[in-house]
Amino acid sequence: MGMRAIKNTLRYIRLYYYFVRFSFMRAMEFRVDFTFRIFMDVIYYAVNIALYKIIFLHTEQLGGWSENEALIFVAGYLLADSIYMTVFANNLWWLPYFINRGDLDYYLVRPVSSLFFLSLRDFAANSTINILAAVGIFAWATLTYQNHFYWYQLIVYIVLIFNGAFLFFLISLASLIPVFWIHGGRGLQSLVWSLQRFMERPDRIFYGWVRRILVSVLPFALIASVPAHFFLDQPDWTLIVHISAVSTGLFLLVYWFWRRGLRAYSSASS
Repeated sequence: MGMRAIKNTLRYIRLYYYFVRFSFMRAMEFRVDFTFRIFMDVIYYAVNIALYKIIFLHTEQLGGWSENEALIFVAGYLLADSIYMTVFANNLWWLPYFINRGDLDYYLVRPVSSLFFLSLRDFAANSTINILAAVGIFAWATLTYQNHFYWYQLIVYIVLIFNGAFLFFLISLASLIPVFWIHGGRGLQSLVWSLQRFMERPDRIFYGWVRRILVSVLPFALIASVPAHFFLDQPDWTLIVHISAVSTGLFLLVYWFWRRGLRAYSSASS
């Protein structure tokens, strides 16, 4: 049983390698789009950094963080966003079309997990440069950080940022699965895009039930804010436990929701 699991894992890794290779080959055929995506994301990064620079012209702290600490937080969510846009975003964009037109049939008959295939098949090769830019911003913010920290804090923080990108994917996917029943999920997806702003703000500027929702129910604060507390504040391992529990619970919930959606799916041949 153990060898079968290892072989199955290697099969999925090899399949994902082919996804990535094909995506790079296709991206090189559309170089104008490749360049435009880089330019667009660079502007997005510059606007976000400028916003916090302007805020700190009028205050010394925001949500308990100094300017240098807030920039590390900003670099964290920019990195999470770039990972999400590169790995997941294109796939989620096309999912409602596949469901409504019956094209989902082509993916359900393949001998791999339909959720794996539909979530990861389209790797946005034209966004990889933006990941490098986000990594550069993150490295710059970390190297200019003046307070003492342990290296394990930085490593855990980076791992949590990757988990944050996965959380953003789960939230976005959950907003699209109702397409199986209502055949029009762009409204819910637009709502998620609006709520994404909570990811880009320090969680401690919110209070009461709003903050409780952001760290548990709609966990946008777990994408970058709460992980940043582990790095910037005293290491608190209960944060890791909380993030792990919410991430696991949300994944199981979304997977169950996906299975229910497949049962309601009307294929093109039905």
